[in-house]
Amino acid sequence: MSLVVQSNVASMFAQSQLSKTNGALAKNFSHLSSGFRINDASDDAAGLGISKSMNAQVRSMAVAERNTNDGISMVQTADGGAEQIHDILTRMRELAVQASNGDLATNDYANLDTEYQSNLQEIDRIAASSQFNGIGLLAGAASSKNFQVGIGTASTDRIAVSFGGADATGLGVNGGDVQNFGNAQTAITKLDDAIQKLSTVREGFGSSMNRLSFAVTSLQSQQTNLSAAVSRIRDVDIASETAAMSKNQVLAQAGVAILSQANQTPQLAMQLLRG
Repeated sequence: MSLVVQSNVASMFAQSQLSKTNGALAKNFSHLSSGFRINDASDDAAGLGISKSMNAQVRSMAVAERNTNDGISMVQTADGGAEQIHDILTRMRELAVQASNGDLATNDYANLDTEYQSNLQEIDRIAASSQFNGIGLLAGAASSKNFQVGIGTASTDRIAVSFGGADATGLGVNGGDVQNFGNAQTAITKLDDAIQKLSTVREGFGSSMNRLSFAVTSLQSQQTNLSAAVSRIRDVDIASETAAMSKNQVLAQAGVAILSQANQTPQLAMQLLRG
């Protein structure tokens, strides 16, 4: 190798290698301090895009799970009110059966009807007050509410639950009374129909709660599996990264030592000049 003063090629090569090693070491520090293998697009452009898309899905699934749990709470609230109405209808049927007996006087009918009418009013009160976040659950005509249990826009990402139709009008018992034998007999028939209608409404609530519960379990499983996939793409392998860091630290120390020696090479040419 020729000895020159103007250009120290060995030093330049050593500087280049040391710069690369320092860059790799900086990457090691970045990965280990953040816990991510991918911190920017330069680490893995394709992996970054995939992980960002999958991470958005994971976070959306968490929201969908909250939506579904809110739906379960809403249906449970509705069913709780319906349970009270069921009990009232049962009591009203008892009154209607009692009013169908021939040993009752006029005052007895009046007394029975007072409780009967009070129960009718309580049905409407419970139906009107059964609300979730200001949304009526039992009063008025039956209508459906959609719960977003998925992360897309397909029909399979939603579950519809029917609410309403459980007040006195919806159950068909409004306007009835037990003021005489005939009315009491009519009331028994209407109350049987009302109990059946309310049972049908509650069957819908029950099946919806079960379906929503299954949706929560499914979302939790999907979140776990998708999070694991994101982790495999983006998270740093600590063992592998620390091994690479140790290697680069040794290379950096060696590079500094070699650069120091390379910088002394022109001194050999000076010795020839002095000789």
